[in-house]
Amino acid sequence: MRALVFHGPGQASWDTVTDPAIEDPTDAVVRVDATTVCGTDLHILDGGLPEVKPGTVLGHEAVGEVVDVGREVHSIALGDQVIVSSVSACGHCQFCRDSMFGQCRGGGGWILGNLINGTQAEFVRVPFAAYSTKRRPGGLALADAVLLAEVLPTAFEVGVRNGHVGPGDTVVVVGAGPVGLATLITTRIYSPRRVIAVDLSPARLEAATRLGADAAELPGRLIADLAEGPGADVVIEAAGSPDSFVLSTRVVRPGGHIANIGTHGKPATLHLEALWRKNVTISTGQVDTSSTPWLLDLVTSGRLHVSQLVTHTFDLSRMKDAYEVFSHGTDTGALKVVLRRA
Repeated sequence: MRALVFHGPGQASWDTVTDPAIEDPTDAVVRVDATTVCGTDLHILDGGLPEVKPGTVLGHEAVGEVVDVGREVHSIALGDQVIVSSVSACGHCQFCRDSMFGQCRGGGGWILGNLINGTQAEFVRVPFAAYSTKRRPGGLALADAVLLAEVLPTAFEVGVRNGHVGPGDTVVVVGAGPVGLATLITTRIYSPRRVIAVDLSPARLEAATRLGADAAELPGRLIADLAEGPGADVVIEAAGSPDSFVLSTRVVRPGGHIANIGTHGKPATLHLEALWRKNVTISTGQVDTSSTPWLLDLVTSGRLHVSQLVTHTFDLSRMKDAYEVFSHGTDTGALKVVLRRA
């Protein structure tokens, strides 16, 4: 088969590799019909995740057809269309029993495209398939379904749920990339009074406005007014930079919540001299994908509209073009880039 193989920092190529096969009785093999490029993939290519070894197939989000199953997999069958979760779950360890699949100690967690071969390929081996796949309803478009592999659960679980967004809240989303915009969409589930998007890219601020932000702007007067005045009930940090984290701590109100989604590759300063008296709760986390069935129901029933997050679609063979467009998203307008089987 063909796959995007990581060869070290700054090096990846669309290579011919061995087809995946069942290695454990809990595995499935899925033909990839749609996958995506994620910001974490760029982070790997930049050398930011040294645990990813040269020779690894990248990618951790996919939708496709089951073409083989291990003898202990009974929840899916040959020919089923499935969503492959970005996080694998053994289903038996204490963390999995608590629905904290991202912390799995039984061999799961974030392993696809990280510790084992991933989804940016024609086929992928999915460990713990009974717990790590969800059947895709027949009427759900591929581009919508693949968003449920990671981006929507990440936005909801690590941002909205961890931030305790509630009715009537003022919510500030710092960072209007794909996850930040998905956060903006999923905040609406809880009827906040106002949702404000902050970003340095005018194109992404325009996208935030299209997707329903009540205000979308560069860090400026509106954010200063919140910081100097009542503050935001919830601030969701989705940019992953030291400056965006500091901005989040300044704009949150006393007693409010900061939910950090962004992946931080550098230390961020925690200004306790300004925060110690504010009773602020700061949460971090990795997606568990435990919310995927519920979000899937909201999408299929038409109560959650996510298709506008997908801005570019490529054939799988154009993987390098997809990376180029996605990595220059502030110039190309790329939000979520989807690759499909030709």
